[in-house]
Amino acid sequence: MRGPPAHVPRASRRAAPLRVPRAEHVPRCLLPPSATRRARSTAVAAAPLPAPLPLPPCRAPRKQLATKAARKGQPAGKVKKPHRYRPGTRALIQIRQMQRTYGLLLRKLPFQRLVRELAQEFKESLRFQSTALLALQEAAEAYLVGLFEDANLCAIHAKRVTIMPKGAIACADYERDHDAHALRRLR
Repeated sequence: MRGPPAHVPRASRRAAPLRVPRAEHVPRCLLPPSATRRARSTAVAAAPLPAPLPLPPCRAPRKQLATKAARKGQPAGKVKKPHRYRPGTRALIQIRQMQRTYGLLLRKLPFQRLVRELAQEFKESLRFQSTALLALQEAAEAYLVGLFEDANLCAIHAKRVTIMPKGAIACADYERDHDAHALRRLR
């Protein structure tokens, strides 16, 4: 007797029913679950139980990289290269990540040391409230972010993708002159 065709899914393949010869009663627990009710009641006690079906052989662990390499036409002995982003992609990912965050960009203690060092030039033993240092840091970061945005626009205008010091200086000078001009109008 042939089994089901190869194209039939494994779940729909069923084992053939167990045929047990008629004779004395055999306890239900000793019969396989696939035996019919009639076969259970008429099974021979002396007849040996059928051997359990062999378990499917365990699969050896697949070497994923080797099979993928074979599918792509590479020799199986070569090691797959690690994933690399194209130039500029990682920078864009970091930009999007930084735009989603709203925390401070600079570390608090180095900024605090810088502020204290600059303040000592004006007066010795100055003390700062923590909220004052945070306000200074927020203002400094907002200014620097705006400056870098303007420097980026300047670089794009010059058909470059790299910001340069001359562009940042020009933007800072323009902003300073623009602020001075606005202050003159307010007077």
